[in-house]
Amino acid sequence: MFHHSAKLQYPVKVDKPNPEFAMLLQQAIGGVEGEIRVAMQYFFQAMGARGDDRIRDLLMSTATEELSHIEMLGHAVALNLEGAPVSYQEATAKDPVMNAILGGANPRHILSSGLSAMPVNANGVPFDMSHIYATGNVAADMLANVTAEASGRVLASRLYNWTDDHGMKDFLSFLIARDTYHQQQWLAVIEELGGLGAQLPVPNSTPEDHEAMQHSYYYLNTLLDKEAPKGRWGEGPSFDGRSEFSVQNQPAPEGQEPTLGMAKEKSGAQKEQIDPSK
Repeated sequence: MFHHSAKLQYPVKVDKPNPEFAMLLQQAIGGVEGEIRVAMQYFFQAMGARGDDRIRDLLMSTATEELSHIEMLGHAVALNLEGAPVSYQEATAKDPVMNAILGGANPRHILSSGLSAMPVNANGVPFDMSHIYATGNVAADMLANVTAEASGRVLASRLYNWTDDHGMKDFLSFLIARDTYHQQQWLAVIEELGGLGAQLPVPNSTPEDHEAMQHSYYYLNTLLDKEAPKGRWGEGPSFDGRSEFSVQNQPAPEGQEPTLGMAKEKSGAQKEQIDPSK
């Protein structure tokens, strides 16, 4: 069961409406870096969480917070569309707004949503849930969540730099701050589980005899005209403590040529594929 407050989580104000910025804000709602993505990702992870119930509760609580961010962003989009024209005559009477519309604002904000937000990205493409990662493996999910919050913080930072509206900067500074915490939050879960080293490799429950471990810890350099880039990835102990990193330069292929042989009859192939003598 969910509960809803009539008040927003944080104040959302716009000093001067900007339809073009409304279009950009749509990325934070329905983009792959956006709030619909993280809300649904945490929600489905929570529903599939097994083990420590604290982590399930943490996921569900954060999913609910992300829903509130969608609401705030939706309000921000609507506020930025305030005063946008809904007819040609009205548009021509307000040149700055018309220029904003013709200069790249999303026409669907007029044609489809009545000057309000939509579940789409900045290009008007609906979010299709294909970037929801909920594996049932807590370590894999936490790492995916850190990445999601990192990409969301990158987006919020870019939006902050794009606008000179004081109200929008204040609102975006709040979203940046929450992304900061959520990155730390998911890393803290990994620490609660014993730290990254204890969780690697993911899943750490896979028996070693199921893994060809002679191939688990070398960097494969496939650059024919350059030596392998030197770095931590090519030397020293692995992060899971099971081996040492190494480098293979210009490795020889170990597999066979992937020849499939002749096609089957009635497979729809050409007769030369089925029997070369015909």
